Amino acid sequence: MDKKVTITCPCLFGLESVLSFEVKKLGGENITVSDGRVTFEGNLAMVAKANIWLRTAERVGIVIGKFRAETFTELFDGTAALPWEDFIGVDDQFPVKGWSRNSKLFSMSDCQSIIKRAIVRRFENVYHKEIFAETGAIYQVQFSILKDTVTLLLDTTGAGLHKRGYRANANEAPIKETIAAGIVDLARVRGDSLVYDPMCGSGTIVIEAALKALNIAPGIRRRFAAQSWKCFQNGAFDEVRREASAQVRRDAVFEAFASDIDPEAVRLTRENAAKAGVAGRIHVRQADIKDFAPEIPEGRRGVLITNPPYGERLLAASEAEEICRTMGQVFPQRDDLGYYIISPHDDFEGVFGREAVRRRKLYNGMIKCQVYMYFNSRHGEKA
Repeated sequence: MDKKVTITCPCLFGLESVLSFEVKKLGGENITVSDGRVTFEGNLAMVAKANIWLRTAERVGIVIGKFRAETFTELFDGTAALPWEDFIGVDDQFPVKGWSRNSKLFSMSDCQSIIKRAIVRRFENVYHKEIFAETGAIYQVQFSILKDTVTLLLDTTGAGLHKRGYRANANEAPIKETIAAGIVDLARVRGDSLVYDPMCGSGTIVIEAALKALNIAPGIRRRFAAQSWKCFQNGAFDEVRREASAQVRRDAVFEAFASDIDPEAVRLTRENAAKAGVAGRIHVRQADIKDFAPEIPEGRRGVLITNPPYGERLLAASEAEEICRTMGQVFPQRDDLGYYIISPHDDFEGVFGREAVRRRKLYNGMIKCQVYMYFNSRHGEKA
């Protein structure tokens, strides 16, 4: 497991700095950050750690190679020159998929076919065979071609990392787990935090807050594509899970308070919290946002994180604005409670009635949003 590899993790735009900090904390080396992606170096054990521990990454890939290609011949030769046999065995499956932007090679089906044939050519020379049954483990080959630069990698994750396993059911417009985790990080949720979400939907925000506060690895309960690969048959994933179980902070005093006007949302939040193993830390009730009035014990601080419904998601624009206006009325300025609200509304601050202390641009799916942060600056929340 000492073999060094280059690891790359895509993320939602706006979460690069959060993910970079996660990678650094995990022990990643030579970290580089680009738009929507963090790349770093580590051994194969780091691949297992990244899949199980990273909260804001979308997936984890091992980079096999990177080169320029403006013609199909250059694409074929560059692909065939890479050491695919370091991972893929003679009987293994290696499907190919990918994308191209701002490049001379733009036909996805042609690029896919050429990369596949180039890997076969490589294996013909390495394994001295002409026919490959592809009946073994699946190694998903992914390519990206950006401004004529080709990057080829193996996807170690499979289903995206946002699929923690606790949210089989959701309401109509759930926030993605990875973006919820990113906002939780921006809000500096800790083991002693009190977290509130008065429009909880299916409970994603409070569940991600609980996972972070209790130091529960988000991928501890699921399987990953690379677990069937030969290089991971030494139990690396199992070892990381054992270590992660031992690091859960069961003595943390964290609590979350979730509410929603919709009884179905209340039911979903309770159900999903139970699946995530944090139901005992999350208090859920049916309530209207206009009745929000938290009772925070003396000496404690609360953090409100919410993703209110807005025009693009569930409500008409006028209804969404009315919710923003109501929030401004029932979210008073107080030293013991900070607010972190994600919204795509260009005039959110005007409707809410106060200018945010800080803002952070994020994408909720394909919708451009901002996280509006309201807190007493002496408490030192990070941007």
